[in-house]
Amino acid sequence: MQTTDPRAVRPEDWLDVMKREYVSSFVRHGGAAVKVVVPRDDEDRHSLIAGLRSSAEEHGFAFASVDAATTKLHLVDRLFHAVARQMPWHALASSLVRRLLAASGLEVTPQADGVDLAEVARVNGRDVRWLAQDVKRQLERELVGHPGMCQEFRFAMIELCLEAIGEGQLQPGVAEQWLCGELRLISAMKRALIFSKIHRHNARHMLLSLTQWLRLAGRSGLVLSLDITQYTARRAGAAQGTTLFYTRPAIMDGYEVVRQLIDSTDDALGCLTVVVAPPDFLSNESWGLDAYRALKLRVIDEVHDRYKPNPVSALVRISREAPALGLAGQGGDRCDG
Repeated sequence: MQTTDPRAVRPEDWLDVMKREYVSSFVRHGGAAVKVVVPRDDEDRHSLIAGLRSSAEEHGFAFASVDAATTKLHLVDRLFHAVARQMPWHALASSLVRRLLAASGLEVTPQADGVDLAEVARVNGRDVRWLAQDVKRQLERELVGHPGMCQEFRFAMIELCLEAIGEGQLQPGVAEQWLCGELRLISAMKRALIFSKIHRHNARHMLLSLTQWLRLAGRSGLVLSLDITQYTARRAGAAQGTTLFYTRPAIMDGYEVVRQLIDSTDDALGCLTVVVAPPDFLSNESWGLDAYRALKLRVIDEVHDRYKPNPVSALVRISREAPALGLAGQGGDRCDG
């Protein structure tokens, strides 16, 4: 009979600590952290992801959940595309444009979709053509030289903002297709001064740029869930309905992506990444954490209490059968490793 690890934390306790110590405070104020959680079973796993989504929405974060069962997480460009498909790009662009207009002292009526620049001009007694030029100059100041975003991302965001006011240079939807990896011909992006697709050499920078963009567009940041449970599933005994299975080299590449995310926290802004791993992640020497030392050194607790859980450590075991959390996590020291 399987017994509960004395260092395990109940899902609701861990989510409460994350909400209090990270989502509503540290990350919301611009911090970034990567956490690895190992739930005991599928029920714990699903409740964790649902709880993260709820906390993110409550505190104004964008939320994205990516599952290795359907997305090749070891290919960072596929990871970014999966995240991009869950972002409300047009709503974010419209939000920034409305903020820029309001900062200029103009009265802006909230709208569900886009920005009716002609209506803004009419209400404020402005000529719509001159107002459009003002918006373009403001976008140039805000985005063209932004130090936290890579060039291609900045140009794509400018295009989305121009599209929001009806001044886009490209066909509607093309910039979003490029972000989501759905654009067939890159020549469609030429007028936005973008000449290559998102690939493995720039996808990580695009993901970091997204964290900066979300804050600029009025969100608190990004909460990202990466479910790598499928990494240890073997084809013979894997759950039905899944299509992706991973070789050992692909799994090691996936762990390297996680390692890079951990090392990039200083460049991220307002981002909490939670990697959800299966129990085999801790026990399988060939496919689990022990097989990739670079990641293990970043998440394992070399010094820990054998009998008390630390809910803010970089790696946390999760079980609904664990005892209720006592004083741990009620403030004090925090480990953002």
